[in-house]
Amino acid sequence: MAINFVPLDKEKHKDLKVAVNSSFSFAKNTHLAAASIREFAQLASTMPLVFIEDTNAKRHHVVTMLGMEQGQNLFLAGESWKGPHIPMNILRYPFDVRPDGDKLGVFIDENSDLISDEGQALFTAEGEASEFLASRQKFLADLANSEMLTQRFVAKVVELDLLDPIQIRLTYQDGKQRNVTGMMSINEKKLLELPEEQVLELHKAGFLGAIYAVMMSIGQLNRLVELSNDTENPIRSMQLSAVSAQAQPSGEETPSA
Repeated sequence: MAINFVPLDKEKHKDLKVAVNSSFSFAKNTHLAAASIREFAQLASTMPLVFIEDTNAKRHHVVTMLGMEQGQNLFLAGESWKGPHIPMNILRYPFDVRPDGDKLGVFIDENSDLISDEGQALFTAEGEASEFLASRQKFLADLANSEMLTQRFVAKVVELDLLDPIQIRLTYQDGKQRNVTGMMSINEKKLLELPEEQVLELHKAGFLGAIYAVMMSIGQLNRLVELSNDTENPIRSMQLSAVSAQAQPSGEETPSA
């Protein structure tokens, strides 16, 4: 059933309940998840963080790679998550925080399988937010604040021209080869060549640590290769390389949010 996020309404949704369990089946086809700066350090120890560009909106985003191809989440084994850290944008579901008029509002996916008669009530008999909903609202507020800071971080990285396209060359067990493109990462040489005052500015903004977290996370591509061993056609080898934005061959798969 298609996702249908609508503003959470205490009248319309007064009897709604949400199941609280460890099932992440809703994310089985999610190969990329938005990552926010306050979770970079945790995510970087488990999964790769890369930049992608929304060419239509002319904006860059930081995402975490959950799989090597679209529709593939290597961190899911059935309905359970394989790893110590889960992106906040996965944990927030079936809720989301989105612009609602001139402010941010809480939205809910009315078609979610997590809406259940046996779940946690969202509102009290008096129409107030339940303890469960209040905790989710706090989580969503923390996520929204982190995402706003992430946008400033990404804007600064782009302004300083620190990004370079990268390409992943995969060879599968059956001999098939694929290139995965459409991603960018921090160019360490460009970072080291920044003037001292710009490095200090990044440090004071809390962005320097985030930059190094992104750079270190690329090593977690090996984790995706390892997780692919549980698939029908495991990845046999992987090569990572920088690539000119103008020189990307056609016909290659491009990650998209």
